[in-house]
Amino acid sequence: METSLVLLSHLNMCESKEKNFFKIMHGTGKEETSKEPKIRAKEKRNRLSLLVQKPELHEETHCSRSGPLAKDISVLPEEAAKWGESLDKLLSHRDGLDAFTKFLKTEFSEENIEFWIACEEFKKSKEPQQIILKAKAIYEKFIQTDAPQEVNLDFHTKEVIAKSITRPTLHSFDAAQSRVYQLMEQDSYTRFLKSDIYLDLIEGRPKRPTNLRRRSRSFTYNEFQDVKSDVAIWL
Repeated sequence: METSLVLLSHLNMCESKEKNFFKIMHGTGKEETSKEPKIRAKEKRNRLSLLVQKPELHEETHCSRSGPLAKDISVLPEEAAKWGESLDKLLSHRDGLDAFTKFLKTEFSEENIEFWIACEEFKKSKEPQQIILKAKAIYEKFIQTDAPQEVNLDFHTKEVIAKSITRPTLHSFDAAQSRVYQLMEQDSYTRFLKSDIYLDLIEGRPKRPTNLRRRSRSFTYNEFQDVKSDVAIWL
């Protein structure tokens, strides 16, 4: 009888983890699906506003993104100071991960950390069916062309993933995850260490409204083509 109870408890824990992963990957179901086109359209308008550099548009963008970005972060200054030693130490601390995610949202590049987290969760998969389903979800959300939260990867890396997605392994996203990690380490992480979000934590200052910065990755020609048709409504 005790063995049966232990087995049942283990199965419930596995089921809970699976639900959490797919909740992260797919949002809350139909409601999120219906919102996705609106969100993508809003992202395009935000990118356009950054391109044309009109101050009044930056003010509107700030209002739309300055709401609750993450839970309130409370950490000892000496603990936060350790995050400045390396990106690895920052991401290995729960509050550090929250603070960095909050910062990336101000730069409109949160897809990078969300992809990195998804890859970390993916590598914990045990069952073959889990690996297949999770790999497909990650590919559709972050890798394929025009994915909802497409990360900035070179053509070769994306091609290798696309060819292996039908028979994925726990290492299918290693190269892509490493690439995104390097981009964050060399670009966003260095700015995070100079940001008010981080400086307030290490100096024990009260939190303040978050200022927007530029998007960390450059616009491509295709992205500009996507938003060009919307120019008229902003002029």
